[in-house]
Amino acid sequence: MKYRKFGTSDWKVSALGFGIMRMPHHEGDESRLLEEECRSMVRHAIDSGVNYIDTAYNYHGGGSEQFLGRALDGGYRDRVRLATKLPCWMIESGADFDRIFDEQLERLKTDRIDYYLLHGLQRDWWDQLKDYGYREWAERRIADGRIGHAAFSFHDRLPLFKRIVDEWDLWSMALVMYNYMDVQYQAGAEGVKYAFDRGLAVVAMEPLRGGLLAGKPPASVKRVFDRSGISRTPADWALQWLWDQPEVSCVLSGMSSMEQLRQNIASAERSGVGTLSDQERDLLAAVREEYSSKKPVDCTGCRYCMPCPEGVAIPHILSIYNLGRMYEAEDTARWHYSFVGEENRPGACTECGQCMEKCPQHLDIVELLRTAHTCLA
Repeated sequence: MKYRKFGTSDWKVSALGFGIMRMPHHEGDESRLLEEECRSMVRHAIDSGVNYIDTAYNYHGGGSEQFLGRALDGGYRDRVRLATKLPCWMIESGADFDRIFDEQLERLKTDRIDYYLLHGLQRDWWDQLKDYGYREWAERRIADGRIGHAAFSFHDRLPLFKRIVDEWDLWSMALVMYNYMDVQYQAGAEGVKYAFDRGLAVVAMEPLRGGLLAGKPPASVKRVFDRSGISRTPADWALQWLWDQPEVSCVLSGMSSMEQLRQNIASAERSGVGTLSDQERDLLAAVREEYSSKKPVDCTGCRYCMPCPEGVAIPHILSIYNLGRMYEAEDTARWHYSFVGEENRPGACTECGQCMEKCPQHLDIVELLRTAHTCLA
């Protein structure tokens, strides 16, 4: 296993981290993990040198932390840095911090969380948590040794990311969605560099974009890959792109089988900063362009169309529609769409036209929403 610098700390992190969020489970019930298979995967990862394990309060229907507490028995807990996350959406008062944290310690069968993250910061959550006294609470938990380091994961836009980084000097790590397709999405490449330059470790989640960059690519994308003459799987291309960058401390992968785990470990063992050639980086830029050319809606996600007076989730629906077309992953797009409530779907649209008046791309949003719904419903 290769190891990399982790922010300003002396500790070295494995190039590959293990996210306990897509583990094998009983069909129809993701909270019921296939215990023996999952435990074998976690322990094989640690025996292979993985030393960063990530989970969260809500993963696998709340079963991820409990499983991981059992899987790390027998000395495995002492061989890793353990990260879990505070479910920000569940916080209604300052009293909730200790209540949830103590529950997580019990689930994980530990007395210390090495990296305690605010989960999926977005919009007003950071300000609300500050108002509830989160920073003071976390400083107390760090002082008493129950939390090793304060960190956060992020799902919003770049200006908010920069503000959060700058507003607290105790941040040690940021977990961001980052892959060769999403260089301008959410925090993006600029956010990664911004955090790195301020001494934070950066952990990249969704390196394979939920598996979309790991499977068989569309024919036009495959032709671009084939131009390289290099025998490398799409997943390995995506992982090596991340490990090529000094700003990325660790690539966090949610692996679903022992075979995926073994393949990713093998990729990590070939990794290193600056290992890709200029030609290989140019090739992945060309792959990005080819995928992007398949996007049917030129929506930039600027959100100028929001809020919709009827509550329609305009940019979210258009992004799901684009995802299905770009990656030829209609089933995946329909799965994402299934989580959009009826009250937020195009059926609630009254065709008032306010969104189209505000759209800098001059999109016919009303018609595009109809088309998206027809394809996704």
